[in-house]
Amino acid sequence: MSMHPQHVVPGSAIGIIPNPMSGRDIRRLIAQASVFPNTEKASMVLRIIRAAGALGVERVLMSTDKFGIAAGVLREMERLKNAARTQHVRWPEVEFLTLENATETASDTTRYTERIAAECAAAVVLLGGDGTMRAAAPALGDTPMLALSTGTNNAFPIMIEATVAGMAAGLVATGRAPAPARRSKLLHVAVTRSDGTTIRELALVDVCVNSLSDIGSRALWKPDTLRELYCTFAEPHAIGLSSIAGQVLPTSRTAPDGVGVALDPDGVRVLAPIAPGLLEPVGVGRAYPLLPNVPNIVATQTNSLRGTIALDGEREIEFGPNDHVTVTLKHDGPYVIDVPATLAHPSQPHVAPQKMATAGRS
Repeated sequence: MSMHPQHVVPGSAIGIIPNPMSGRDIRRLIAQASVFPNTEKASMVLRIIRAAGALGVERVLMSTDKFGIAAGVLREMERLKNAARTQHVRWPEVEFLTLENATETASDTTRYTERIAAECAAAVVLLGGDGTMRAAAPALGDTPMLALSTGTNNAFPIMIEATVAGMAAGLVATGRAPAPARRSKLLHVAVTRSDGTTIRELALVDVCVNSLSDIGSRALWKPDTLRELYCTFAEPHAIGLSSIAGQVLPTSRTAPDGVGVALDPDGVRVLAPIAPGLLEPVGVGRAYPLLPNVPNIVATQTNSLRGTIALDGEREIEFGPNDHVTVTLKHDGPYVIDVPATLAHPSQPHVAPQKMATAGRS
């Protein structure tokens, strides 16, 4: 595909939401993982904006924060605008969004996503880990996401150069490559209490039932507490709990089924990277395909089980033996931009091989 500076496409827009808190939880302390600096997130955002501008995107909507990412982006853009520039550099209009009563929690990601999606951005680029993507997913509607890895657990987001991500988002936003047509998978968790009230939550990658009785630090990294695991997909090379399923029943993101795993300390031992630098032996009783739209009942009453449910690696819900818990796989998740497929789309002019071979000859 031949890339050239493009004329501005009126009305084209993308959103960018970098999570300033991603990559900072307790697993980075107990594992051999470094904190992902916000200065690098700011640099990634700049590369995304510059690539999108070069491809003709008119406008970028960006979240603001109190940790210096947005401020760093603004300073560097002003510096580069005043520096010597070539005809290949074009900055789109950048609008920095703010929230009333920002909480510096996952709810900010949800609210920024809602706002950007409502303003008809053609794509939202998110920088974070699995938790960041889970917070954004319910607010996207039909707006596709491009998930870039800057978190601790990064099974869902991809690790790819930000410039290339900006190119893919730019191609979709300007209509030169199609938006994704297939929704990703989601796990729907329903916890019905003895009083009849029901808690409902979602997970993009995995749901893990464990015997820890309180939420605590939220991060889940002790394998001897794990009881049941449900995954939308399972890749052997992933980091996080889904890597357990990836060792025994690999399942792709595009497969119709997910994976269920019954964990058993006396079962077959698999060595899984459940956190960066943290390889742990985990006992597996059985693994089985997780069929779409079929509620899976968690064995709480049968085993008098009390514990917590982790969503994409973080404990979120406490339950007791009198609670009824189900996990259901559905194909109603967000649209996700496939960067390699988008860049390979044949909408761009190609240089004929014979012309390339003779270029520069006299």
